Amino acid sequence: MDPDAAPPVLLPSFPDVSFESVLCVVAHPDDVEYGTSSAVAAWTARGIEVRYLLLTKGEAGMDALDPDLTRELRTAEQMAAGEAVGVSHVDFLDHPDGVLVYGLDLRRDIARVIREFRPDAVVVGSWDIEFVAGLNQADHRAAGLAAVDAVRDAGNRWVFRELLEQEGLETWSPRWLLVSAHPEPTHGVDVSGEALERGIASLEAHKEYLAGIPGHPPVRVMISAITRMQGKTMGTANAVLFRAYDFQAPPVRLIEAMQEG
Repeated sequence: MDPDAAPPVLLPSFPDVSFESVLCVVAHPDDVEYGTSSAVAAWTARGIEVRYLLLTKGEAGMDALDPDLTRELRTAEQMAAGEAVGVSHVDFLDHPDGVLVYGLDLRRDIARVIREFRPDAVVVGSWDIEFVAGLNQADHRAAGLAAVDAVRDAGNRWVFRELLEQEGLETWSPRWLLVSAHPEPTHGVDVSGEALERGIASLEAHKEYLAGIPGHPPVRVMISAITRMQGKTMGTANAVLFRAYDFQAPPVRLIEAMQEG
């Protein structure tokens, strides 16, 4: 190790006043629980209101079980998972599991919930074909991209005009978009201690679902390893990382480019 080398630059936490409400938008029951729920536990412990929006009910997720039974099981497990980290409000949409389609219907449904809840931040998953865990699943990609577009849709009165004119939902523009599992994170949440324990418990709540996945790693070992690895980038024991877009911040790269000119 070079004694003269500069110390690594650690990722910052979110400022304490960043947000008071968060909406997590994912494709399936259990998607939030692979690490992100530990951050949710840290937020709810500070009094931040967090809600979940599930675009499907996960009915295609268990090969050995009929989809109708799977739907009931996985929605019940998701409610228990939310309770473990202080989330009691979970909305389930009826888009089909396994064949989730990016499009106007999906964007409209997400924008509707954003206008109803009016969160300060929206959490989404990666929409890239390849992300930190390998190749991304099709539903995850559709959900992430639709949610990103719905964030802007929710703030435009001339997009999905029926939301305002027929349903009375005023426009709303969240300040923050937080992308989990992004290869270039900008911020992190310290989840050391109780938040990590609650996050582990939230994934363990998907007991029957996980039991049907051959070779699934032990939950505690896996979540501890993921958050420990991410904690190194913050200088904490455990962390959950996000790529954060602050829509109220100036476009740094554009400003730098203009200054160079």
